[in-house]
Amino acid sequence: MISALLPLLLTLAAPSQHDRDRVLVVRNLDSPVSIAVATDYMKRRFVKNVIDVHLPDSATSADRETITYKQYQTSLEPELRAFLGRHPGIDFIVTTKGVPIRIADAPGLGLNNGRVSLDSFIGVTDYDNALHKGAKLKFSDSGFTGTAFANRYYSTDTPFTHGQFGGYLVTRLDGYTQADAIALTTRAIESEKARPKGEVLLDTCSDFGYGDTAKQPLPIFGLPKGPGEQPPLADVEYKEYNSDMRKCAEDLKARNIPFELDETSRFVGDVPALAGYCSWGSNDRHYDEGAYHRLKFEAGAVCETAVSTSARTFLPTKGGQSMIADMIAQGVTGAKGYCDEPLLIAVASPTLLFGHYTRGYTLAESYYAASRFVGWEDIVLGDPICRPYPRQKTKPAAFNPRSGI
Repeated sequence: MISALLPLLLTLAAPSQHDRDRVLVVRNLDSPVSIAVATDYMKRRFVKNVIDVHLPDSATSADRETITYKQYQTSLEPELRAFLGRHPGIDFIVTTKGVPIRIADAPGLGLNNGRVSLDSFIGVTDYDNALHKGAKLKFSDSGFTGTAFANRYYSTDTPFTHGQFGGYLVTRLDGYTQADAIALTTRAIESEKARPKGEVLLDTCSDFGYGDTAKQPLPIFGLPKGPGEQPPLADVEYKEYNSDMRKCAEDLKARNIPFELDETSRFVGDVPALAGYCSWGSNDRHYDEGAYHRLKFEAGAVCETAVSTSARTFLPTKGGQSMIADMIAQGVTGAKGYCDEPLLIAVASPTLLFGHYTRGYTLAESYYAASRFVGWEDIVLGDPICRPYPRQKTKPAAFNPRSGI
């Protein structure tokens, strides 16, 4: 009986032919872990598109998680561009554990001297061509300087295609272990059989105060200071991120999706398995490391934390800020983190993230629609075509326009 049911279960788990043909996997032949994770994903998701590269095995050493731009140019970029040139229907790219996470000296993008997420750098391939010209942003804040692209897909209410928006939505199958990385695919498949039923926990830090909820989520740009001047980046203060969580709660309440909005000083941790999670992580003034490690998640749950270096490594480490790799080990299906300082404006808007995801957008679409920058420090974890919620015909709530793009 079990063997007779297996083909049916595989059919239920499989994404549509259209979705899986839109995915390209990056496999590092110098990493046994990368080969194993890529092979597992392609087999269970019926994905055939793959490029094989030779790069340092980032699954073995923190030193190998960073490569030079020259290594990118010689070992990854030629294969990537050649494949994309032959396959214009690719929209999503999946990197795997064992593929490095950052470039040390990317020209024209990244924090300070060019440190940028490898995934985000891949995502802006051809982003500055004539068809999909993106606004390139140079900025300085809190002693950090950087250059990124304004995300053309931010706050949009339509499914993503490379043809319409340019660039690619890049996600990663990674975690502390090979098993953690593979579990992201397992949970994505499980969630498509039975979508999450638990609460979305939005844990604000009341010490930071609250901005005007009606203005959330903030656009990428504010108002220009004078005629003909480039508009400045929106000022996303700590209170604004708190109010974005409030706005998210209002949206979820209006659609009868279970949630908990915590506005006390307590850092919440002892709750039933969650369908989603957003907090300040270790930046919360009342952060409780034990509570953070007691968070548990249902299959299909996605999360975001406003933590600067939450994806600085995917190897076991001690000290420093809270890590999204812990969330993966604790059962989450999707997460977003940062390999270096992103500034708060780059952290995903909870209103847009959970608004899109629970309306049937894919995991990748939901994170990218909620993120203001690309070609920056962002790393999105999870299966890009994971879609636990049915696609709704209604559009997300009216969000602020992407002023200046």
